[in-house]
Amino acid sequence: MTDVSAQPEAGPSTLGALPPLADLVKRGAKRTRLVYGPYNLDDGLERAAKTKVATKVATEYRDVQTLPAALASAGAGPKKPAAIAGPVAPSAGAGVKLLTGPEGPSADSGAGAGANPGPSEAAPRSLVKFRHQQGFGAEGGAASSRLSQALMRKKEAREVKPVYHPQWKLSKVISGHMGWVRAVAVDPGNKWFATGAGDRVIKIWDLASGELKLSLTGHISTIRGLAVSDRHPYLFSCGEDKMVKCWDLETNKVIRHYHGHFSGVYSLDVHPTLDILATGGRDASVRVWDMRSRANIFTLTGHKSTVASLRCQASDPQIISGSMDSTVRLWDLAAGKSMTTLTHHKKAVRSVTIHPSEYSFATGSSGSSNIKKWKCPEGSFVHNFVGHDAMINTLAVNDEGVLFSGGDNGTLTLWDYATGLPFQHLKDIPQPGSLDAEAGVFCSAFDQTGTRLITGGADKTIKIYNEMA
Repeated sequence: MTDVSAQPEAGPSTLGALPPLADLVKRGAKRTRLVYGPYNLDDGLERAAKTKVATKVATEYRDVQTLPAALASAGAGPKKPAAIAGPVAPSAGAGVKLLTGPEGPSADSGAGAGANPGPSEAAPRSLVKFRHQQGFGAEGGAASSRLSQALMRKKEAREVKPVYHPQWKLSKVISGHMGWVRAVAVDPGNKWFATGAGDRVIKIWDLASGELKLSLTGHISTIRGLAVSDRHPYLFSCGEDKMVKCWDLETNKVIRHYHGHFSGVYSLDVHPTLDILATGGRDASVRVWDMRSRANIFTLTGHKSTVASLRCQASDPQIISGSMDSTVRLWDLAAGKSMTTLTHHKKAVRSVTIHPSEYSFATGSSGSSNIKKWKCPEGSFVHNFVGHDAMINTLAVNDEGVLFSGGDNGTLTLWDYATGLPFQHLKDIPQPGSLDAEAGVFCSAFDQTGTRLITGGADKTIKIYNEMA
């Protein structure tokens, strides 16, 4: 029987001692350099840090890095007195960096500095004056950014006090329609107004007394748009029956039909100076018609969904349309194509109104910041009307700068058009016997004086609001 304990054990002493760790690290580093040396591995952190610092310096100190030409020609910058030994400091020139410029006079040069106080003291004063004029911080203070100053000036310019507007009150409620009142138009002579509703009837009302003067029948579906020509005795109407009709108000009969829309027509307007008519509807197109020959002059395509509202004006853009695809398009009538597409709205644009005298317009949709003001002709954004959180069905503006917005939930807001601030909130009261859900406002129009507001709603009534004296 062999003795196991007598056998030699395998261990470090038998395999040989390992080399020191430092030698192994050196050998590994040498081998790494031999393998990866040709690739010149560089993590780029050092270069990135240098680029970051250089960019920051160039951005924050760009306006104060170089002496202005006026100060450079005046010999600005302190000089060392001649009595002090050492290298002479160069005078500041037009290309000298102020951040890394010549050193100021040392503490032990008091006698030399006091002997010649003229140019060496006048130059820093002029520099401080220049910095104050340019809006930079004073001597010893941090230089303020020009961008922040521009923003401050813009904020000060925006803080405009709104013009005083009288309050409005409900003065008259007119019943007569058997369906939702979807369209209203006022006579250019300010004697009557027309309304169209879901009962397929156009009714003419006396503006002063509110009495019914005339009923026009001919549509076979809901009437969605009305417009009165101020140069012809014509009334134009459109509806969900795909029909666009021209009514002669002297004979109270339809004299022309305009055929071409593939689906319901939701909006129309008459051009103020040309004998043309523009209509828009569910086929996502805006059609321009010759009023007399009934010819379809243009079919303006580009919208992806229903054209819910459009307006015409005499100068470019002559047609402005709002669509359920949440865009507003400005159309070049001469070329027959879109000039600009405004995509600021997030939801369907249901209403467009043009200011009667100011070269601007407003659009309304639903959601937050749902009413926006734009400047013609390029369609640049001016500001939001914030405070009417509802689905905006209708907008109207008068010459005195009062903008009216009517919501789907029966809320009414009156705004100062110039500043975008609301000055009155109202609630539409449904007609007795109606549901609370029938408080929506669908259409609105100011009369020609701008002192009466006519609205049509879901309770089948027409409401007239007056400006309080």
